[in-house]
Amino acid sequence: MLKDWIKSVLKPAKGSSQDVEKSKHQALNEPINTSLASTLSTLKKRLGQSPDFTIRDFSGDPDPEHTGPLAICYIEGLIDPGLLSDLIESLVKETAHTPSNRLEEYLAASLLKKTLPAGNIQIIDSLNQIYQAVLTGNAVIVIDGLQSALAVSIAGGVRRAVEEPTSQGVVRGPKEGFTEDISTNITLIRRKLRTPDLKFDSHIIGQYSQTAVIVTYIEGIADLGVVQEITKRLQTIDTDSILESGYIEEFIQDAALTPFPTMLNSERPDTVAGSLLDGQVAILVDGTPFALIAPVTFYNFFQTAEDYYQRYDISSFLRVIRLISFLVSLLLPSLFIALTTFHQEMIPTILLVTLAAQREGVPFPALLEALLMELTFEVIREAGVRMPRAIGPAISIVGALVIGQAAVEAGLVSGAMVIVVSFTAISNFVIPYFSMATAVRLLRFILMLLAGTLGLFGIMAGVVPILAHLLSLKSVGIDYLLPYSPFYKSNMKDLIIRAPWWAMKTRPNLKSGTNKKRQASHQYPVGSNNIVRNSDEPEPHA
Repeated sequence: MLKDWIKSVLKPAKGSSQDVEKSKHQALNEPINTSLASTLSTLKKRLGQSPDFTIRDFSGDPDPEHTGPLAICYIEGLIDPGLLSDLIESLVKETAHTPSNRLEEYLAASLLKKTLPAGNIQIIDSLNQIYQAVLTGNAVIVIDGLQSALAVSIAGGVRRAVEEPTSQGVVRGPKEGFTEDISTNITLIRRKLRTPDLKFDSHIIGQYSQTAVIVTYIEGIADLGVVQEITKRLQTIDTDSILESGYIEEFIQDAALTPFPTMLNSERPDTVAGSLLDGQVAILVDGTPFALIAPVTFYNFFQTAEDYYQRYDISSFLRVIRLISFLVSLLLPSLFIALTTFHQEMIPTILLVTLAAQREGVPFPALLEALLMELTFEVIREAGVRMPRAIGPAISIVGALVIGQAAVEAGLVSGAMVIVVSFTAISNFVIPYFSMATAVRLLRFILMLLAGTLGLFGIMAGVVPILAHLLSLKSVGIDYLLPYSPFYKSNMKDLIIRAPWWAMKTRPNLKSGTNKKRQASHQYPVGSNNIVRNSDEPEPHA
């Protein structure tokens, strides 16, 4: 049968990101009618006479009831006009030279063998597959007399160019970020990891959005158990749409009731490539520049790709600064409230007198004063984010200065409280990832309420449950506080203190598969002091 012959000539690549998968939510799976006119009529009705849905008939007859040997269907905004023009030109030539007595057989054979590029063709057998194909940037060729159609990938249209990441600043390193097009994102990763072991597993999720989701890992380096667990969780998602990677994160994360992120998101290809080399798994979602990385630990949120582009001593110093800023952002306001309200004896006398003088005309207790300033700053920060980019930063900075100074002059808050809140906010900005910074902002209010009611005992009553909660968290089965709990000495080389590159010979434990060796063993870096000289070469003078 001709249909079987076509499939034997070209089979769709299993697992390819270009596969057109059947929607598991579709109740109907109608076969393609052998009558081209009937098939085109059904397509027009199903797509609601949409103005961007185009059918190019090759009959040359203005009568809609009369169809030619084939027709091509596509969505205008989703295809490349240049590729479409070349495709139509090729189809016109083939239909003109095809014998009319054996039209279907010769036309299909000619298209598959000579006209169409084999790597861009997929055989589809149902109307539902035609809908999915045209809505993902394919041109579908429907041939009269056949129950199979050909989907040719000519995706294009308006796309955002590769630009510098906006959410993660780059001081040193590649100045390119992911885009909303998943094919472009795959290419950006391919350029950094040129190995056949780099794998991309494709999934289609969302009944209406039909969003392409790609699981990326390096075979042999990533733990296959982690890859299988992530794949299993993705396959259990049953929802109408996936519009951003945040949907996927909430569906597959280990702990739903936690302020701490258990998956890392990044729009930097070098961050994803480095994570893959450490044995982690990345999830790319079509329509968003933010890729997900799992499993992660608590300390991954204080490390950046630039830590590996600078000297190890500078990187180690910056990591220490980030962890200190995390503690300051979390604890400074609550400590200030506890000391000034319940534990004045712990404050040096001169400083206590100064603080008492500042608070002499303030009508509110320290807790209410801190809550008022923190909420005001959060409102200003949110306003700066939502306002137009040209005036947002100016409004947020000027607003904070004006409101802070006016509040002090009006006697509503003390000058010391303004300093504490301002330094707390600046410390929060030091945390590299927004998801972790947001978790700190939420927990800060809880600790402030505990400090205002129980003092330092209240702070401890809040910190201990937080630590216990961190110990219980997991990220795709990996302990969140690894390598401290459980303790792995070999992972200490790339944690708070980063060892030199030549000293990090292996990958992190429990993140990688069988291939744990990162590089050849070198006791010392290869430098000028280790040059091997020829025995005939004279020694240099002192």
